[in-house]
Amino acid sequence: DEYYKMQGLFEKAQEVAVYYGFTPIETPILEHEETFTSAVGVGTDIVDKEMYTLKTKGGDHLAMRPEHTAGLMRAYITGGMQALPQPVLMYHSGPVFRHDKPQKGRYRQFYQFDVDALGSEKSIVDALVIKTIYTILEEAGAKDLIVTINSIGDKDSRPAYLKELTNYYKKHLKDLPEIDQERLKTNPMRILDSKDPKTIEINAGAPDPMNYLSTSGKKHFKEVLEYLDEMGIAYQIDKTLVRGLSYYTHTVFEIIEPQEDGSMITIAGGGRYDYLGKMIGSKKDIPAMGGSLGMDRIIERPWFKNLAPRIMKKPKIYFIQVGFEAKLKSLNVIEILRKAHVPIAQSLSKD
Repeated sequence: DEYYKMQGLFEKAQEVAVYYGFTPIETPILEHEETFTSAVGVGTDIVDKEMYTLKTKGGDHLAMRPEHTAGLMRAYITGGMQALPQPVLMYHSGPVFRHDKPQKGRYRQFYQFDVDALGSEKSIVDALVIKTIYTILEEAGAKDLIVTINSIGDKDSRPAYLKELTNYYKKHLKDLPEIDQERLKTNPMRILDSKDPKTIEINAGAPDPMNYLSTSGKKHFKEVLEYLDEMGIAYQIDKTLVRGLSYYTHTVFEIIEPQEDGSMITIAGGGRYDYLGKMIGSKKDIPAMGGSLGMDRIIERPWFKNLAPRIMKKPKIYFIQVGFEAKLKSLNVIEILRKAHVPIAQSLSKD
């Protein structure tokens, strides 16, 4: 049953993505380890704790992909996709792997569906990605979704913000848990992503990245919000939203579903990653925007519509054969019916 649910969700997501102009791509499960260490970033949980790595007999250091985006950017660069008309819009899905503590909604092998637009810095591309993912969730049965959104700035505005943020955390150093004290040395913005109650309290008073945006960064973010308003998509600006990966810049978003007990479940997220290309070997920056939804999490939700995949054919006939002579002919008869597009139920092993 779960297989069919996953297949049905994939086909629905694929259908929506195609209507919005995205085309398919598949990237390898195994990539060179540095594709992720240079992109996702040291100081992130994924690289420090959760990535499955291996060394081949030939001495190559490989990793099982912990997320799709870095491998997609690598494929865009090595596949010469810069020569195509830009932006290149792609969707992809498949398993990703993280050595996490397995629990409900969190698995070591889990499935994501991603939509990405590479090669354009325009704000409408951000809106297109958010709208596509939002629509997939609605078509799967989700209701009352909220987009939480933030802008974490570009390379012109980030240094001033990071300096202010670091100074703020230094004032609260003794109250920060050990893990966040470590993050302060490697990746201060990751502290904003902390789930520790103490840190959450400290984060409430942290400097607002909005106050440090460059003129172009402010304009970009304002336009993204105007597109969301125009489409009637409800959103909340969350100044602590940074997403857990080093490559994000400008727009970051999560799509959350409020629970009856007041808690929130994140079912999708993403953002702009204009500097990822350079991190993994491009000579110049490649503007890009993407988003991803957790398929396992969606099919477990009580609202999930049981989307029937195209592979499912309801039997029109129950096929019975009596005796060995009939059994000899049975497979050929089933083939005749298959060619005539007549699905059957059968119990050939019975007499």
